Amino acid sequence: MDPTRLLVIDDDADICTLLARFLTKQGYAVDTAQRGATAKDLLAKHRYDLVLCDHRLPDTDSREMLSHIKGRSRDTAVIIITGYSDVRTAVELMRQGAFDYVGKPLYPDEILMRIKEALASGKQVAEAPRGQAPAPATEEYVQGTGVQAEALARHISLVAPTDMTVLITGETGTGKEYVAKEIHRQSRRSQGAFVAVDCGALPKDLAGSELFGHIKGAFTGAVSDKRGSFEQADGGTLLLDEIGNLTYENQVKLLRVLQERQFKRVGGEKDITVDVRVLAATNEDLPTAVGDGRFREDLFHRVNEFALSLLPLRDRPDDIITFADYFLAQANAQLGRSVEAFDPAVKERLLAHSWPGNLRELRNVVKRAVLLTTGPQVQLNGLPAEVIGGLPAPRTVEHHTLAENLNLEGLKGVSHSAEKQAILKALERNGFNKSRTAEMLNIDRKTLYNKLKSFGIEI
Repeated sequence: MDPTRLLVIDDDADICTLLARFLTKQGYAVDTAQRGATAKDLLAKHRYDLVLCDHRLPDTDSREMLSHIKGRSRDTAVIIITGYSDVRTAVELMRQGAFDYVGKPLYPDEILMRIKEALASGKQVAEAPRGQAPAPATEEYVQGTGVQAEALARHISLVAPTDMTVLITGETGTGKEYVAKEIHRQSRRSQGAFVAVDCGALPKDLAGSELFGHIKGAFTGAVSDKRGSFEQADGGTLLLDEIGNLTYENQVKLLRVLQERQFKRVGGEKDITVDVRVLAATNEDLPTAVGDGRFREDLFHRVNEFALSLLPLRDRPDDIITFADYFLAQANAQLGRSVEAFDPAVKERLLAHSWPGNLRELRNVVKRAVLLTTGPQVQLNGLPAEVIGGLPAPRTVEHHTLAENLNLEGLKGVSHSAEKQAILKALERNGFNKSRTAEMLNIDRKTLYNKLKSFGIEI
């Protein structure tokens, strides 16, 4: 049996070499590329089971590479490698088909864990019966304890028993699909199927087929009849995630389904009637899209019979530790660990962070921390440097650039905010050993201690 084939795309030659060596020892066949053009040549020659792609490349970025990869092979899993300033973008790319993201600095065990999860997920999709979506993993809905969470829970309990179409809005990573699943669970359709369709990840020319199905010979590649998502969800609930990404033509078809609960398969002439409860979700401002002519006003009113708006995590401070505790238990189960809790200093940093990637970012941070923790509690050295610093997401400073500059110029000419970032990153790179960190920064230990004190950092 041929080994699983991976492609690593990163402009850092050292990262490519280290990952290739490590993953080859794990039994994978690994190719590397330092430019998007080189990667595209390799993708044309070989089929890859998984691609690790850095967000920023000399000639392109991960958004364009993800589109190219999925255009060639929708089954190829993609994991984005990102610096902290691009976490929000990486999370958004998951809505466009990326499996997950992993932040720098890279830890081999974390990379291996993400790869195994992605490959296992791909296998589950491949083994699902033709025409049916794989059964989703059962994950508990966590309500939260804040005022906003309680209000959301009340609204869910009110609308769930009805057949009203619900529009769920919120930033990427705020848990829109979890809310949709909870509405389904509390509805009279809970014994029926729950089918989620990510409209943002659908190729525009195949969206009609995915939603409404097709008949054999309807287009090149249609080798047999296919049931679309509406038929799969008959008697249950259909979530149309990122509905704002549908083309105008498919918006028209969707409007008819919502009005009549009837549609035709692509290439078909027979009307198919379904009994489906439709939920929609988006991180886009649909009223603005209506004003710009990108989204039909009549369709907006159809999907907006009842609206639920999810706040970003930074506006739900009362819920951060509740979710972190849940993700801790989840990570323990997934990784076979028994980490009991967060150190009080860790909780303080979690509460101070801005969480641009919302719940997805918090989940990844906690999972990484559990992976790196050897004792009973998560300590500060298990968190990314930016979370330790309690800083908002930087917008202009690239961490890999700072790390490179550290070796050349120490802290000369670095702004106050960037200096704090640089020190945190250097501490992390040196395992929080202050002597090695001071040496890397070309300053003495006393100066380092004074700077840490001035920044309010206790390590």
